[in-house]
Amino acid sequence: MKIAFLTAGGIAPCLSSSIGGLIEQYNTLAPEAELVGYINGYQGLLKGDSYQFPAVVREHHAKFHKFGGSPIGNSRVKLTNVEDCTKRGLVQDGQLPLEVAAEQLTKDKVDVLHTIGGDDTNTTAADLAAYLKKNGYDLTVVGLPKTIDNDVYPIAQTLGAVTAAEQSALFFNNVSNENTTSGRQLIIHEVMGRHCGWLTGRAAYEFRKNLPNWEWLPEGLLNQDRWDVDAVWVPELEIDLEAEADRLSKEMEEKDSVNVFLSEGAGIDTIVKEKLAAGEEVKQDAFGHYRIDELDTGKWFGSKLKELLGAEKVLVQKSGYFARSAAPNQEDIDLIKASCAQAAQSALDGVSGVAGLDENNGGKMGTIDFPLIKGGKPFDVDLEWYTDLLAEIGQPVGKKIEVQH
Repeated sequence: MKIAFLTAGGIAPCLSSSIGGLIEQYNTLAPEAELVGYINGYQGLLKGDSYQFPAVVREHHAKFHKFGGSPIGNSRVKLTNVEDCTKRGLVQDGQLPLEVAAEQLTKDKVDVLHTIGGDDTNTTAADLAAYLKKNGYDLTVVGLPKTIDNDVYPIAQTLGAVTAAEQSALFFNNVSNENTTSGRQLIIHEVMGRHCGWLTGRAAYEFRKNLPNWEWLPEGLLNQDRWDVDAVWVPELEIDLEAEADRLSKEMEEKDSVNVFLSEGAGIDTIVKEKLAAGEEVKQDAFGHYRIDELDTGKWFGSKLKELLGAEKVLVQKSGYFARSAAPNQEDIDLIKASCAQAAQSALDGVSGVAGLDENNGGKMGTIDFPLIKGGKPFDVDLEWYTDLLAEIGQPVGKKIEVQH
């Protein structure tokens, strides 16, 4: 029996750990099986570039839990985007990437393929699984739900998200000290999250949860208020910039600084419209998403708020790469191991799908049919911990908006 792994999309604090978790499961459930990894995700699958896990690696599978990133590499490839795959030289003119992938799996005599990634990775896995079934290929595909955004239907909790929130808060532990570098300081903490504000909200929550534990000295100007969060802006809630500017101006006057947690996807529609109206090109990736790093959300809001708040200094800091490249914390490792156990058993039973906590089944662990998997699940802004957070910092909840995908 031959079992293959691939990791795809952006990295998250679960990819390396998931490889270790799957190896551990197969060491017990199928010790004679050959384990291989396709290098750099679907790109490696199309090119036939793979790595066979030797005995010494299988023996030391626990070490994978101590690392972030992916030992077998990632890429962003959509197998149904023929034009992009051809342009990148992953397939030849006239070839269908799905067919090339299926033939490579057959050539490599793979019985099980595990895809570890977010909604794009697993919807691509769904396309591949459907193609394999339709065309008579005997192969089981089982995915694991990775994304720090926590935005995949119907997954209650995606792998790596909890760690990313914790790491984003840790990142701001240091950045928040920048409030001492000048008067009227504006600090914007830009957090990853194209369509979903869960990570931004949770990072702000985790940061504030730890603030009371700092050893404050008000008499020495070490006041908790100055380090505290003043605004948390997510894509699911409308941002009334003028009203927020009025509110934050009072904070600026009182404590000489303002701290904003900003989801990188907040206000994207406004920014895109502004750029298009100015005749600028707004590039898209292989999945049709606007290249959010080029939109520079934090810089856009910083320029607006600098004038509205009369800030003397604006600092925009992005925690994305710091957070997503971390090794998983224990809470995530526990979830990863449980998900790997489900994925491996499902694969051996010949059941394709995504192994995860199923919201359609009371949040229980199960293997979810691929057609039910999709991205774009919004952050539930009515969660008690989030509404309490906004109330504590004095930010109105605001109007809910439907995020466009």
